[in-house]
Formats: sequence, C-alpha cells, structure tokens
Amino acid sequence: MSQTFAMPAPITGELRDKDLKRLVQETRDSVVGPTTTYYAGVTAPIIGASMAVVSSLSFKAAGMPTQWASLLAALTAAMAGIVWYLIFMRWSYRAKSGRGSEMGGPTTVRINETGLAIERGPVTQHIAWVALKEVRDRRSYTLLCFDGAEPLIIPNKWFGKDKHARESFQSFLKDHIR
Repeated sequence: MSQTFAMPAPITGELRDKDLKRLVQETRDSVVGPTTTYYAGVTAPIIGASMAVVSSLSFKAAGMPTQWASLLAALTAAMAGIVWYLIFMRWSYRAKSGRGSEMGGPTTVRINETGLAIERGPVTQHIAWVALKEVRDRRSYTLLCFDGAEPLIIPNKWFGKDKHARESFQSFLKDHIR
C-alpha cells in the first residue's frame, strides 16, 4: 500500500488494570458468558425436580398428608432451584479482566506497509490491514477491533503529552479500515 505521508512512530506502554476493565466493557456484553447462563438454566430445574421427588417421599414417609407433602415438596423444589441458580451464576462471574498475555510487560505497536505488528514480550503478532474492521477513539483510549484477532486497547497515556501523535495515529488507522 503506498502512503502519501509518513507512518506513525511505534508506540509502547503497559496496560493497567483500569485499561483492561475498559477493554472488557467495550468488548463483553455481560459479566457471565452464554454457556454459563445456559448451564445454570438447565441445571436449576433438574436440581428443583430432584428436590421435589426427595422431599415429597420424605414428607410422605414421615406420615404427612399427601396434599401437604406435595405443597411443601413444591416449595422446597422451587427454593432449591432458585438458590442453585443464584449460586451457580455467582460462581461463574468473570472475576478478572484480561488475559495473562496482556499483563506484566510492555506492549509495542508498530505500523508498517502490510499492517500492525503488536509485540508483547517475546511474542510478535502481525495483523494485516484487511483484518482491521474498526477504530474507536474514546476520551482516554483507542480501541482497535479486528477480524480473527482479539481487540487491542491503546491508552492515550502511551502517547505522552503528544496529542498530535495520537490523532495522527488514529487518523492513519481509520484510513486503513477495509
């Protein structure tokens, strides 16, 4: 790709917990994944039905009239299902933002003719320009979204006080969205 102006200089910085939380807010729809919700919704009725059978048999064995045994079994089953659902959902919260590869060291973003090179420690990931699908510039960061790769957040602090460098970087990337 021929350029009419110089490519922005490489930028380097370290992600903080606050940056990862922003990344999560931008890219996740909820605090629990869809699989968790599915399993919680499937297991809670099973737990409830099991409790209904066990408690009904126990109440009848204790000599309780059938209608009272059925009513109490239904209430016990409902409570067991609700409690299990709440416990399961709480256990399943995504407690930590980010992945291990995003923490614990500097990230360098280099731009070249073919795309972006993202370096984290000894690993370099090359993302071609055709994979860049969105550039979101926010008040304190820029978020890059790709086809086939995880999104990348670039805090404005990585540019220091050079607002022109940040704007040039964002403009250059926006010009390369397919």
